[in-house]
Amino acid sequence: MICPMTRKTRQQGFSLLEILIAFSILALSIAILLKIFAGGVQTAAVAEDYTMAVQLAESLMVRAGVETPLQAGQILGRDNDKYNWQVVVTPYRFSPPDVDASKLTTEFFVVDVSVSWDDEGTNGRSLELSTLKLRSKPVEPPS
Repeated sequence: MICPMTRKTRQQGFSLLEILIAFSILALSIAILLKIFAGGVQTAAVAEDYTMAVQLAESLMVRAGVETPLQAGQILGRDNDKYNWQVVVTPYRFSPPDVDASKLTTEFFVVDVSVSWDDEGTNGRSLELSTLKLRSKPVEPPS
């Protein structure tokens, strides 16, 4: 029979060093995950700003020639106390081959829309859209 006092007793549980290392790894993992989620939230906010800016620019582009006359000029404005916009309409001159430009019944205009905004005061962001629109030439009475 072996005496219980002479036999080495095996230690049960974790040492303090093992617990400290495990908590350090856990804290580091949580910090990395929080940084990833914070970056995702920031990216979603930037994407939302771009979406709103594109919708505003498309809306302004559609209005040109419908709500406002399609003529050369520039219009400036501000929307939602955040987005500054500019619509520039310029005539588009071209001469198709074998066509007398004076006989054309339509005029072409280039509509450029620019929208800019501040991204939480750190850096400005902007986007530009451009399209070509038609307008019937005014009919001049024969003289």
